Amino acid sequence: MKKPQKHDANLQKSTTIYFQVGLIVCLLTVYGLLEMKVETTIPKEIVMKIPDDNITDVSIDKYKVYEPKSDIKQKVIGKKVILTTNPKIVDNDWKIKDALDIESSDQNITSDKPIDPKDVNVPKKDEEVNISVNFVEVVPIYPGCEEAKNNDERRKCMSEKISKLVQKNFDGSIAPEYGLSGIQRINVVFKIDKTGHVTNIRARSTHPKLDEEAERVINRIPDMVPGKQLDKPVGVIYSLPIIFKVQD
Repeated sequence: MKKPQKHDANLQKSTTIYFQVGLIVCLLTVYGLLEMKVETTIPKEIVMKIPDDNITDVSIDKYKVYEPKSDIKQKVIGKKVILTTNPKIVDNDWKIKDALDIESSDQNITSDKPIDPKDVNVPKKDEEVNISVNFVEVVPIYPGCEEAKNNDERRKCMSEKISKLVQKNFDGSIAPEYGLSGIQRINVVFKIDKTGHVTNIRARSTHPKLDEEAERVINRIPDMVPGKQLDKPVGVIYSLPIIFKVQD
């Protein structure tokens, strides 16, 4: 067996020393990292630059500071009841009598016989119905239009007859006397009542004198055969525009 030499012993000791030194260095490094303080810098203010374009000044002239309402307890004043008279105490079995002292329905009987509705005479009010000449079932017949076969022919014949009567009798010379010139229009409305007579003449124009003249002429319309609705005579409304031109 070969004896170990001195050189081999030194190599074994050196390896152990190197291991111990490396371990110590690692431990010191880890400790230094743990004890190290990392400082972070936090900016105190963040300044943002806003371009000057599109800047709007807002001013508040009047403002109100909100003030919370304080809890105020309201005093409730109770009404005091004062008895003017002493209450009357009655027994529970006390009965209230009727004002008429009627205890049963048999006592409320009269000797009068019941009224028959047929015996009551209610006067009937004859309501007059007025219908436009354009919608009445049977158009009034103007004297000389008896041969007209239907409503359209009766209306046409009546219009022609009334136009001729107005042209013949209307005095247009009164217009210049009152300073009227140019085209004058008179709107006339009248009724042919249930007897065929012309009534309720209303005229409207630029001057009262023209209204009077138009009413005067319409009053010259003769009586007609009245119009009918549901086979009953009715009032018929007729509108007539009178237009003429004042010559300068």
